[in-house]
Amino acid sequence: MVFSNLVFLFCFLPAVILIYFLSPRALKNIILLMASLFFYAWGEPIYILLMLFSIHMNYFLGRWLGQSSNKKLFLSMAIIGNLLILFFFKYIDFLIRNVNYIFDTSYQPLELPLPIGISFFTFQAMSYVIDVYRKEVAPQKNLISLALYISFFPQLVAGPIVRYHSINDQLQSRFVTLEKFSNGVRRFIIGLAKKVLLANAFGEVADGVFATPADELSLVTAWLGIAAYTLQIYFDFSGYSDMAIGLGKMFGFDFLENFNYPYIARSATEFWKRWHISLGSWFRDYLYIPLGGNRGGRAKTIRNLLIVWSITGFWHGASWTFMAWGFYYGVLITLERIGLSKVLGRLWRPVQHVYLLLIVMIGWVFFRADDFSYSLSYIQRMFGWQIHGYLDSQSYIYLNDYWYIFLCGALFSLPVFPYLKKKTASVMETKPLQYAIPLMSTAFYMLLMIGATLQLVNSTYNPFIYFRF
Repeated sequence: MVFSNLVFLFCFLPAVILIYFLSPRALKNIILLMASLFFYAWGEPIYILLMLFSIHMNYFLGRWLGQSSNKKLFLSMAIIGNLLILFFFKYIDFLIRNVNYIFDTSYQPLELPLPIGISFFTFQAMSYVIDVYRKEVAPQKNLISLALYISFFPQLVAGPIVRYHSINDQLQSRFVTLEKFSNGVRRFIIGLAKKVLLANAFGEVADGVFATPADELSLVTAWLGIAAYTLQIYFDFSGYSDMAIGLGKMFGFDFLENFNYPYIARSATEFWKRWHISLGSWFRDYLYIPLGGNRGGRAKTIRNLLIVWSITGFWHGASWTFMAWGFYYGVLITLERIGLSKVLGRLWRPVQHVYLLLIVMIGWVFFRADDFSYSLSYIQRMFGWQIHGYLDSQSYIYLNDYWYIFLCGALFSLPVFPYLKKKTASVMETKPLQYAIPLMSTAFYMLLMIGATLQLVNSTYNPFIYFRF
């Protein structure tokens, strides 16, 4: 089950909200836990056993970690246990295929369905036991509270990766005001609109282009395809994060922001401070700094950056193209760290933005394509090498049918609303508008909700990119 699903929107969510707010305070966490486990079991019921195993493993290891004098032993057990779960379900077939290729063997891949959200809930569980080891938090004695932290349905499937210490107090005590609930609803609707009205439309273009053999692509079609994917993945993932944050608010939780208009960045370093913020901070705190960070000289800093970014790429998927994508950013950020950022800083700001968009779009080719051969051929077409003409019928169709979607996507990937809100703040405080704005705002969000619902009813195309992560 995903948030952009009619069953979720009009059956599951209303039922959970109703039961939650009618229940006494002592039962609220239990209600949310039961709802989360049901939500997770909807797609692959058998994997609820995996979720329960992960919860109990981390609960008991966390308790033993807090009581034992040999803390490193239990920390090692927790990290190895979590990584083994992740490796077996996500990477075992990748290992088998590579062993077959290298040693000319014929082992059969297991072809296991990937448990949804396994990368996210595994990293959350690891952050909990590591924080207990570091004595940043006390071991959670209440199994229900820890189970809810690991399995809470708003951020279970695609994040943001919530750190235990950031919501520990909220697990024990939280309050939902009408204003907070309303803010959550509005945030959820914005995320739903991003996903359904924009990301899905861009997905249709990207899927059509990337299904075309690279040697049949024209120059314009190649750029339209990667531009569509660049906007699709942003609106898909940031939309899902918006929905997760909004849902959290409805139940009294405050999750940290996960996106901050990444396409306005002017360097790869700044881009990753704005994109998937929870993942970047996780790798910084639990891998980069323990490796030594930027301590120990330039050579070790470069080594640490390349290790972290290669693993970041591999975290996204069991493929060499994902690892190459991560390594690609490792190289770029390393170059910026050792001097490129100073050169960029002297350039005209629009040139810096062009640089960022160009390197990001090239990176997304590796992220979207299935193999290196197609990725490299696609990039060649983007830059006019062995192109199938500059324009073709495919280009004309996409430009004619989707021009307004590209315009809206480019506009809403920029901080337009915060800018307008800031510029019109004094005007909005005048008496006539003080009464009109709430009515106009309500109408706006209702129209977005109706538009997204109609689109879901009338279309069967509703992919979710981060399902496989």
